[in-house]
Amino acid sequence: MSLFVTFEGVEGSGKSTHVRLLAEHLRAAGRTVVETREPGGTPAGAAIRRLLLGDDAVPLEPLAELHLYCADRAQHVATVIRPALAAGHVVLCDRFSDSTLAYQGHARGLDLPTVRTLDALARDGLVPDVTFLLDCPPDEGLRRARGRDHGTDRFESAPLAFHERVRTGFLTLAAEEPGRFCIVDVTRAKDGVAGAIAREVERRLGAGVAAGTRS
Repeated sequence: MSLFVTFEGVEGSGKSTHVRLLAEHLRAAGRTVVETREPGGTPAGAAIRRLLLGDDAVPLEPLAELHLYCADRAQHVATVIRPALAAGHVVLCDRFSDSTLAYQGHARGLDLPTVRTLDALARDGLVPDVTFLLDCPPDEGLRRARGRDHGTDRFESAPLAFHERVRTGFLTLAAEEPGRFCIVDVTRAKDGVAGAIAREVERRLGAGVAAGTRS
């Protein structure tokens, strides 16, 4: 059966790593898995990602930034996520709507009802079946992110106070939807985190959760 799984968290929380580890686990169990990300899960999204996060990214007004993320999401949902779910696949996505609410709403200070309205239009009623919030102190996440073998993007360069607001935003969203969110402490060993995530996904697959049907 299909399942839509998203991974959220502050910079350096290990989202990409745990998407990969869960995909490996599920494929070994015979599942068909689609790994994707936002922004950048489509050719159009890759161009948007360069505008937002590339080496030549330029400063953007928060509202302009929000519209770019929503444009990426609308294309992503229509051309990648919904078709994969309709085909019965498990979709693992590195960031989705909750990042928009946490970063552009809670951290950038945009009007949350406006952010929610634009995001709802972009995702066209699609809601993850389960969202793993990979939680760690922002200073620890930034230490990890800035130690990776790549350049620092404009979010990683933002002050610690910005990332504290992002984390608070994620925790607020998780408290609002405890049935969808699973908060995972990623300061513990990676294997333990990966195991906990895999067990929860297998539980939901075994329970026959209908993918992406909520609005």
